[in-house]
Amino acid sequence: MDAAIRRVAGTIVRAPLTGRNRRELMYCGFGGVAGLAGFWITVVLLLSGLTISVSVIGTVFGLVLITMTLRVSRRLGSLHRRLLKRMLGRQVEAPPPFQPGTGILNRVDRRLRDRPAWRAVWYALIKLPVSAVQLYTVMLTAFGLADLAYPAIWLLFRNHHGGTLSPLVAVVPVPFGGNIRVGSWLGAFPAALAGAACVVAAAWLARGINAADGRLVRGLLGPSSMAERVSELERTRALAVDDSAAALRRVERDLHDGAQMRLAALAMNLGMAREKLGDDDQAGDSAADNRASDNRATVRELIDAAQRNAVDALADLRDLARGIHPPVLDNGLASALITLAASSAIPATVSADIGIRPAPAIESIAYFCAAELIANATKHSYANQIKINIHTERAGVLVLEVSDDGIGGADAGRGSGLSGLAQRVSTVDGRINVSSPAGGPTMVTVELPLRA
Repeated sequence: MDAAIRRVAGTIVRAPLTGRNRRELMYCGFGGVAGLAGFWITVVLLLSGLTISVSVIGTVFGLVLITMTLRVSRRLGSLHRRLLKRMLGRQVEAPPPFQPGTGILNRVDRRLRDRPAWRAVWYALIKLPVSAVQLYTVMLTAFGLADLAYPAIWLLFRNHHGGTLSPLVAVVPVPFGGNIRVGSWLGAFPAALAGAACVVAAAWLARGINAADGRLVRGLLGPSSMAERVSELERTRALAVDDSAAALRRVERDLHDGAQMRLAALAMNLGMAREKLGDDDQAGDSAADNRASDNRATVRELIDAAQRNAVDALADLRDLARGIHPPVLDNGLASALITLAASSAIPATVSADIGIRPAPAIESIAYFCAAELIANATKHSYANQIKINIHTERAGVLVLEVSDDGIGGADAGRGSGLSGLAQRVSTVDGRINVSSPAGGPTMVTVELPLRA
């Protein structure tokens, strides 16, 4: 028991002498000053914005001040995260970056609904009492070190004879006392003892208040809410979808401008070579001419085979390029669907009412959904007519409807192409609904966002 008590006491007394204590006190100093300044900046800007925005005339200026407050609060939050990492080595991830959007009104609306910024405002307000305790910790350490030096100060500056010397005053911050008057060298030791107590208390107080501040930083300045994490995942997924669509578009262009052009040129050259051999067949009846004619026939057969292979490879590349990104989509989704309907084995009509053009990735998904649905109707429906309707039902939603007058019975759960379409549209939070009773008709509705 005695050993455990001595070990605990030793840990308590040695705390001010550790390197960790120096870092804790530095964080108390810098973090306390930053928190105090951030509190007043936030309060002044926010109250000014709210006060001005009460009047009709000052609404615009008030909103400007409020949005400025939210921007500054994000910057202050970043400063506190950096201080925590640099001085205490505690890493706190930053919240998702602000997405400004397009247009002034949209920017203001998104800024006012910026949750990480509002949480940073709350941190700046709560930080005031925390900053007060942190700065008090630094002051307590400073006064404690000064009081510890009083015996040495007395020997150096008060240890002489003659005259009456006024007593020294050792300041001990509350709640540890007040002022201790030192009238002799022996009287300086109580002040030194009080100073040592202040230094030890300040070391442990710094650890406690910094631990609490670290929890506040992690809870209010980090990506703590599930909604923000979901928002960040949606944003990164949208970027991945757009990047993959752009990469496939580049592959399609490379195939069209590179390999297809070379194969087309090869097929033309082989055709010209075959025609040249045909022109050179006007020969005599000698044995040498007969052998040359046989050689030319063999070469002609090889050229014919090479040309057929080149033409077949060119056709395969064209099909592959169209499967990656149909070139008709460059003219818009409506034109692409009209072209697709024109090539359908079953007569198909298209009606389109698209206001804002969807993103390229969404256009590709809608096009391939329509192509797959037309192919399914051609194979299984025994329909006489297919109708394709695409429109924007409400803001930000693209609706594709493909219907036929066939026998019905389509079921996405039986491993048909409909299950693959459901997986494709789900990558962008789209939905697919199938209505296909026995005897028909069949109606497949695909809902897609205009942007991933």
